[in-house]
Amino acid sequence: MGQTFSLGRLAGIRIGVNWSVLVILALLTLGLAEGRLPEAHPGDPGWLYWAVGLVTAAAFLLSLLAHEISHALVARRHGVEADSITLWLLGGVARLRSEAPDPRAELRIAGSGPLVSLVLGAVFAGLAALIRAAAGPGLAAEAVAWLAGINILLALFNVLPAAPLDGGRLLRAAVWRRTGDPVRATVVASAAGRVLGWSLVALGLYLVLLGAGFGGIWLVLIGWFLVAAATVEGGQARLRELLSGVSVREAMSPDPVTAPASATVEDFLESPAFRYRHSAFPVVGDDGAPAGLVTLHDARAVPAAARATTRLAEVMLPLEEIPTAAPGDPLAPL
Repeated sequence: MGQTFSLGRLAGIRIGVNWSVLVILALLTLGLAEGRLPEAHPGDPGWLYWAVGLVTAAAFLLSLLAHEISHALVARRHGVEADSITLWLLGGVARLRSEAPDPRAELRIAGSGPLVSLVLGAVFAGLAALIRAAAGPGLAAEAVAWLAGINILLALFNVLPAAPLDGGRLLRAAVWRRTGDPVRATVVASAAGRVLGWSLVALGLYLVLLGAGFGGIWLVLIGWFLVAAATVEGGQARLRELLSGVSVREAMSPDPVTAPASATVEDFLESPAFRYRHSAFPVVGDDGAPAGLVTLHDARAVPAAARATTRLAEVMLPLEEIPTAAPGDPLAPL
């Protein structure tokens, strides 16, 4: 996704915003300020359309955040923690640390997002009706009505039975429950995602040929993303199947080369001991106990003039921030 900026934590979950959110914020604001709002309620000052458009677009992004937070909170209730939530160009992503433990949990986690969007749509629709009843038609009522429609549309689109959409998760839960095979369920949802993705690409190209340039290009972009994401999910499922029954012990380096935390970055990079194929090395303290992990990338990022005085302890990733596994743990979930 590229560079992401942290907005802090909400309910203990890291919230981030990718720079591409600015693109969707700008496009939504433009569409509202130059299209929807003046067409529905002409005669207001131009700056007012832009102000209302910006606030409305920002409110929609908050709706996306609520959609993703619901996934994370329901997942937590089923023992699955969320590392982070990131908003980006095509929506939001809740990164869960593990998969749902069973089909019922998968169903509830996946269904929570569209349900929240549907509820938000209903709330905004009711609010728009109240505003119209109290003050008559106006920009405020139109903006809130737009939020109602876009949230309902988001809910309906997300329940399409195709990965990586929430509907793909619902399909996966159904197939998993019927077959008892989560890998097969993922492959089925992934195949459906590729079908939907290519269909959207074809529809988008058709619209471009008809002259609907922006709308067609947007559909192509969404379709291409669905194809790519669904393909990745299917590949990961097949990889987990191949790794089934394999333990961490069978894949790890039993006697890894370690680096002392007190060593300088210069010594680390120049020592023949660290010129292996590995891109990261365990770092140990003076007592020989693991202290962290240092990557060649992080070490090389230290300016050459500072490498002789910079210790690995200053650039390593501390042990408490590194996911760990025991030798007997299964490899597939990792």
